[in-house]
Amino acid sequence: MSRGGLGRGLGALIPNATQASSDEIRELPTDAIAPNPHQPRTVIDQDSIEELTDSIKKVGVLQAIIVRPYSDGYQIIAGERRWRAARAAGLEKVPVRVMASSETESLELALIENLQRQDLNSMEEARGYKRLLSEYQMTQAELAEKVSKSRSAITNTLRLLDLPDEVQDMLSGDKLTAGHARAILSVSEEDRRIRLAEKIVAEGLSVREAEALARLYQAGQTERTPRPVSPKSFKVVARKLRRMLGTNVRVRLTAKKGKIEIDFQGEDELERIFRALTESETAAAGEQA
Repeated sequence: MSRGGLGRGLGALIPNATQASSDEIRELPTDAIAPNPHQPRTVIDQDSIEELTDSIKKVGVLQAIIVRPYSDGYQIIAGERRWRAARAAGLEKVPVRVMASSETESLELALIENLQRQDLNSMEEARGYKRLLSEYQMTQAELAEKVSKSRSAITNTLRLLDLPDEVQDMLSGDKLTAGHARAILSVSEEDRRIRLAEKIVAEGLSVREAEALARLYQAGQTERTPRPVSPKSFKVVARKLRRMLGTNVRVRLTAKKGKIEIDFQGEDELERIFRALTESETAAAGEQA
C-alpha cells in the first residue's frame, strides 16, 4: 500500500493546516510551553528521556517542537519528549513551530507524528484512532488514508479496546504484544481472556503458544480459577477518572478490599495529577458551600 499519508505536508494531513500554520522556526521559553494531557502517547520511557537529554546537552534540539497558542502560553502538539529532555538539560528556550489548530487537529497531528516515529504502544494507537473517529467524525476509510494504514489494520487495532481493562494495562506496559492480544480476543468470555493474558505473561509464552492455548480456553478445557467480580460501576468510575486525569486509572476489587490505581510518569505528571484532583475537590467544596 502507498505510504502517501506520512511525509506529505501539513496541508495534506489537515486541510486547513497550511493557512493556520507557519514554517518559521522561532524560540520560546521552555516555561511558556505545556504538554497536552490528551495526547495519544501516555507512556514515556524515562531511560529514553535521559538519553535524549544527554544528546541535547551536546548538540541542542535539532528538530523544532510543534506547538499551538493555548491559554497564556503554548501547548505541545508534537515533540513532548524533546521538550522534557530540553528542560532536563537546563535549556531556557527551545525551537518551535507555532500552529493555530483545534484540539482535534492537534490530536490528529500528534497521532500521525508518533506513528511516524513508532512511539506509540498498541493501546495508545487504538485509543488515538478511537478519538479521531469519534471527535473528528472520520470514517475508518478516511482514517486509514490519513495514517497510511490498511482499513483492516485500523479495525484490528480498534478491537484491542474490547479487551478487559487488566489486559489493556498489560499491553500498555509492553507485557503483551499485539499478536498476543489477537490470540486473547479469540476467547469470548472476559474472565478467560484475563486468565489467559496472565498466563501468557507469567510463563513468557510466544504468540504461537498463546494461540494454541487460546483454542483450549475457548473450548473450556482449562480449569476455572475463581476471581473477584468487579461491579460494572467500577469500570464507569475508572473511565471517568481516566478522562479527568489524562492517564490510565484502574478501579478493581481484590479478595479483601477495593483499590484505585493511578499511573504516572515522573514528578511532573504526579504534580499535574495532584493539581487535577485537588482542583476538582476545591470545585466540589465550592458547589456545596
